[in-house]
Amino acid sequence: MTPEQVVAASKPLVLELGEAFSRCPSTLRRARLLGISGWAFYITGRAGALGDVRAETVAATLGFIAPEAVADGWDASARTVPPLEVAAANLAECCRWGAARLGDAPGVSRLAGLLGRAVDAADGSAMPLFAAWRAMPMPVSDPSAGARAAVGLLLLREHFAGAYLLAVRAAGLTPLEAVLAGPEGEAGAAACGWAPPYPPIGPLVRRRIWAEAVTDRLVSPAFHVLGPAAGTELVELLTAARRHARRG
Repeated sequence: MTPEQVVAASKPLVLELGEAFSRCPSTLRRARLLGISGWAFYITGRAGALGDVRAETVAATLGFIAPEAVADGWDASARTVPPLEVAAANLAECCRWGAARLGDAPGVSRLAGLLGRAVDAADGSAMPLFAAWRAMPMPVSDPSAGARAAVGLLLLREHFAGAYLLAVRAAGLTPLEAVLAGPEGEAGAAACGWAPPYPPIGPLVRRRIWAEAVTDRLVSPAFHVLGPAAGTELVELLTAARRHARRG
């Protein structure tokens, strides 16, 4: 497979597996232990790797979540616990989920290694959240293969998200327009905190499709390092990992 083909085939797998831990009940319990809401934990757990920045900076970095919704979660969390501490807790939950749900997945050690190579090779230019997460230290000195795979998935998901945000803006779309033109439409916009009325969707779809193609091109250099055979193997291992995680 070419790097572009690997990106296209792996993207839905990475996007699903890279955030699966955030919906786990244990992750939500961690929010309560920190004394913050689930929404505050999601926003700060994801963006806290940036450190102590303003809500406006977080909203610009996340892009697809309404600024008011970002501020609600970020500011509420900041009054209770430092952002980096929430991000570290989020990373610990990612590792816990990976060890429990991916630890005995087929070829998980190989999967973790391939993901790590792609993450290391990825260009973080204009992707501050991905770069911040890549610089975050692992919460344990000797993580299991399942934990390393889960962290690799988290990092690649942020790389995809950062590339998509760049592509959306290059397409002349606002983040809200991109969400509306996506598969979840107005329901997705509402879930991201955007309030109606919404602009018409029809004229936006072609631009969003173009942005998806540009995203693949922006991400593909991360997979050049793998080569055709290892790229194909990565897609196969990701497919097996998703099947395994869904059974758990």
